Amino acid sequence: MTLVSSAVTATAVEKRFTVDTGHPARVAKTMAVLGSVGLTVLLAVATVAAVELITRNSTSATITFLTTYAQPGWTTCGLFLLAFLGFDALIGRQHKAVLVLAPIAILLAFISEQKQIFLTDPLYPTDLLFGRQIMELMPALVRDRPWTAVAVGIGSLSAIAALVSVWIFAWKRFRPLTLKERALRLAIAVPLLAGFSSIMDYNQFSWVRDRLHVFPIMWDQAENYRHNGFMLAFAINLPMANVKAPAGYSGDAIDHIQQEPLPAGTNHRSKPDVIVVMSESLWDPTRLPSLKLSPDPMPVIRENTTGAVFSPEFGGLTANVEFEALTGFSNAFLPTGSIPYQQYVRNPIPSLATFFRGEGYTARAIHPFAGWFWNRTSVYKSFGFETFRTEETMPVMTKRGIFASDEALTNEIIRQADAQQDPFFFFAVTLQGHGPYEPNRYAKNTIKVEGDLPFADRQALSTYAQGVKEADDSLKTLMDWASNRDRETIIIVFGDHLPPLNTVYTATGYMNNVTASRRGSVEQMKQEHETPLIVWSNKTGVKEDIGTISPALLPYHILTEAGFEHPYYTGFLGRVQKQYDVIDRYQLIGDDGKATPDWSRKKNIDPLIRDYRLLQHDILFGKRRGLERFFPSHAGVVGAAS
Repeated sequence: MTLVSSAVTATAVEKRFTVDTGHPARVAKTMAVLGSVGLTVLLAVATVAAVELITRNSTSATITFLTTYAQPGWTTCGLFLLAFLGFDALIGRQHKAVLVLAPIAILLAFISEQKQIFLTDPLYPTDLLFGRQIMELMPALVRDRPWTAVAVGIGSLSAIAALVSVWIFAWKRFRPLTLKERALRLAIAVPLLAGFSSIMDYNQFSWVRDRLHVFPIMWDQAENYRHNGFMLAFAINLPMANVKAPAGYSGDAIDHIQQEPLPAGTNHRSKPDVIVVMSESLWDPTRLPSLKLSPDPMPVIRENTTGAVFSPEFGGLTANVEFEALTGFSNAFLPTGSIPYQQYVRNPIPSLATFFRGEGYTARAIHPFAGWFWNRTSVYKSFGFETFRTEETMPVMTKRGIFASDEALTNEIIRQADAQQDPFFFFAVTLQGHGPYEPNRYAKNTIKVEGDLPFADRQALSTYAQGVKEADDSLKTLMDWASNRDRETIIIVFGDHLPPLNTVYTATGYMNNVTASRRGSVEQMKQEHETPLIVWSNKTGVKEDIGTISPALLPYHILTEAGFEHPYYTGFLGRVQKQYDVIDRYQLIGDDGKATPDWSRKKNIDPLIRDYRLLQHDILFGKRRGLERFFPSHAGVVGAAS
């Protein structure tokens, strides 16, 4: 309302000036236009300040952004000024644009601030593609922060009512623009905005952009948003869905990638059943220092641990981990902020499902939630799964809290497995471990938390630890069932990412922040990104000493455990695994434990990693020159299904 009152006051001054001064009408009109533009400048600055104050949560950081020459604060203000002028011209009334564009910008800023509370990263443009997921999880978020939810609800209703009132008020009182004024504003705003957008391609250097201190920092999005401000960083990320071919990509380059002489599907023993369970937020809470959890919430997992998965995510974005585990491709080669399930999976893509189906297996995905979540129904079809069993197509499952229990899902996996005649590949995603970890989710917590910890953190950790115990119990149930089967049954269980325990991490000193770092030493990154990994067979027991690996390397270990050989999953990925354990966008970790940070920015990239990136681009976005050589069974499976 303060901005609107200022606008009305400025309009009144313009009118008084015209009537009372006795100057010629031309001078009065000129002053009126200058006054209007001046007020638009103030409105632009106020909008940028509000957006940055919300996203930075710091007055001093906001002032620094707006007053430091080395940051593009004033460039952002100038862009908002041009947007306001141009939109006012389209509407035909002065100062109306702020009532449309400013609320949108502030809403995006608020969503970004809330996202950073639960996850690591700020808001990316592609996040808007899964707004339905956020709404579906809203009950859990409300239970975690009820008073915040009440305040947001009241604030939202008040803001909507105020905005409607202001619109009605402004429509009657804000001065209409003449045709000449509208044409002049458009003539200035449109070319400048178009020119600015043309220099925003972060893949190309721009002298003008450099002089404006707009620096696309795509490899470090936290710094990208800090330096450039929320709106410019958000805009810089808009093209990330447009994936360009990496340097050196060509048909000849794909043809020259070394291929192991392995026929697809070679198996030196009978075909085992394979069950892969990606356990939501599964992690070892006993790693928290200065605390004691009793009894041990995960004795079965601990006894059968094979290694660890180095998750590329933290606290969420499960689909990105799942993408790597099912395809053997890496998020490290995709633009920062990418969500392949939402952006890139539109056509049939080779996966473990297509491989196993080529071997005569039944390939099924199982998840006790809605099929649209993370676009899984469409993605699983593209991956070659024959069926996807969701909460809509499975018997009603017992819930723990608001999510289906791990016990119920495990029993359903067993029920479906017992009904199979052919060998099967099941990929299941659990749900019970999903955050936030509200107090009293469970009627009784059997894990005692001892140590110095604030009450709220203790409640959250107690809830989480109880969920880990029940995941551990479910694994025991699954292993006991498999132990009584005649057919070999391989079980793979891994966590998708660390849980969003928020201040539990800082209160215990486990991490410096409530979310994991993207950069750091190998020790720090493993501490903040490792989740348990179990590879177990009812005939051979635990597969030992895998180490800490990226999810993209899981297909190699799954197929080698099952006795298969394959040009890509065991051949090419086997060569990668011999040299590297972790392929992350920020660093490579070799099998010797040494890191290569910022590898993608180096002039010389390891030819093996270069080939990995080229082959992935070829299959996902290119001409699929390597499809027949590296995924020989894919075409037959896809063709049979179509």
